[in-house]
Order: sequence, then C-alpha cells, then structure tokens
Amino acid sequence: MENLYLENKTFDKINYEKKALKKGEYERCNFTNCNFYNSDLSQIIFVDCKFSTCNFSMVKVNETTFNGVEFNNCKMLGIHFENCNDFGLSLSFNKCMLDHSSFFRKKLKNTNFADSQLIETDFAESDLTDSVFSECDLTRAVFDSTIIEKADFRTSYNFSIDPERNRIKKAKFSLSGITGLLDKYDIEIDD
Repeated sequence: MENLYLENKTFDKINYEKKALKKGEYERCNFTNCNFYNSDLSQIIFVDCKFSTCNFSMVKVNETTFNGVEFNNCKMLGIHFENCNDFGLSLSFNKCMLDHSSFFRKKLKNTNFADSQLIETDFAESDLTDSVFSECDLTRAVFDSTIIEKADFRTSYNFSIDPERNRIKKAKFSLSGITGLLDKYDIEIDD
C-alpha cells in the first residue's frame, strides 16, 4: 500500500472523532475548526501545518512528527507530547488551552507559548531553553529538573519554579513574577 502524502490542502470542519485522519504525511496543510477529540494520530507526520480553532483534546500522538507546526486557538487537554517523535520537533502555541498536557523530557528549545492556558501542564525534565511564555497562565504547571535557561516568563503568571531544582540561568522574569521563584519558602512579599 502506498504511503499517503498531502501538500497544501485545507481541511475545514471535519469531525475526526467519527472518521479517523488517514495515516501519512501532511505538509503545509491547514486544519480549521476540526474535531480530533480522542483521535489516534500516532505515526502521522505533520510538517509546517497549521491547526486553528481545533479540538485536539485527549489525542494520541505516539511517534507522531510535529515539525514547524502551529496551533492557534486550539483546545488541547491531556495530550502526552512526551510520546511524539523527537526528530525535528518544533511547535508553537497561540491562545491555546493545554491543561493537563505533558511535555515530560521533551526538547522544546525556542518554543513560543503565547496567551495560552497551561494549568497543571508537565514540563519536568524538558529543555525549554530560549522559549517564550507570553501572557500564559501556568497555575500548578510542573517545572522539575527543567532547563529554562534564557526562557522568557516576564508576562506570564501563576507559575512556581524552584531555582534550586531547575536550570534558570539568564531566564527572564518580571518583578511581579519573582514570587513564583520563592514559593517554596512560604514568605510574604509586599509591593
């Protein structure tokens, strides 16, 4: 059987919860208003694709390739990105809801998270060097043995990062965000 290869295609308002996305390689494709809820996208290759206003919650991504993939205004609850293919992994998120997702041990250098909700998202042991968290809610997000060197958290909020358990050299924080670096000491800081 021949491998499916699709390029420059647009997929709009398709419910993949009922009809599975065909396995293959998708390059420079746009997915808009699609429902992938609980779909199995394992071993599918996405290169320079854009997902806009899609429901990606509970999607299985075992050995899935995401290379230059943008997610805009997507609901992405409970995704285990730690299972996707490491080769060429490159993602960006804008106005996405990534609650309860996991990036455990992923190399996510230079990743942009903009205006996104990352409640209880797991970044343990991941490499977020030079990544930008712009206007992100990081309530109960897990940073443990995480590399966040040169990462930018200046406009994000509700994070708790232990400087003794994470590599934070040259990371950027706002003065108001400093409390997120001192949470473990249970001290009060006044303006």
